[in-house]
Amino acid sequence: MVLPNEFLELAKVYAENGHHLYLVGGTSRDLILGGFCRDFDLVGDATPEEEQSFLNAANIPFDMTFARFGTIKVDFLGEKFDVATFREEGEYKDSRHPSFIRFIKDMEVDSKRRDFTINALYINAAGEIFDFHKGLEDMRNKLIRFIGDPRVRVLEDPLRILRAERFAKRLGFQIEEESQKAMDELREELNKLNPEKVTMEKKKR
Repeated sequence: MVLPNEFLELAKVYAENGHHLYLVGGTSRDLILGGFCRDFDLVGDATPEEEQSFLNAANIPFDMTFARFGTIKVDFLGEKFDVATFREEGEYKDSRHPSFIRFIKDMEVDSKRRDFTINALYINAAGEIFDFHKGLEDMRNKLIRFIGDPRVRVLEDPLRILRAERFAKRLGFQIEEESQKAMDELREELNKLNPEKVTMEKKKR
């Protein structure tokens, strides 16, 4: 597995300022599967305020528009990075957004808020993979599986039904039995969402 040089160089900037940076989500999933990285999803233990300080000092452009949600956009070596801060989330009351987010330093706690096991694999600059939910095993078995209780994860965000189906189709994977059951039972939850959100997700297929 060859890690993107842009990530390695940005990880050095974070390390020089006492912070850790990891590839995660679709980026780490596709790299492990040997595919091409279309987008760069990163996560680490630096808060947006800390990032603002050391990125400014390093003259690295960034966008703080979504900093209150724990994510900034970094423009580095010609690439755009979405960089999130480790966090835990409160209850989802509107089927899309958590009632609160809290910045933390614990990678494993951060992993519990993610959707699927194969999207919760963290890779550091040394190429080490951190897997808290048997994501590598599911990858070998070609399974799409929700993290934790599938019904809870679908009710948090019903768009995950469409995301699971999209990943299964694109990767040639099967949806794990309990995950499929929850998706089938709760499919009508999609009707509660903004139709534009549903249409946008379907267009990604």
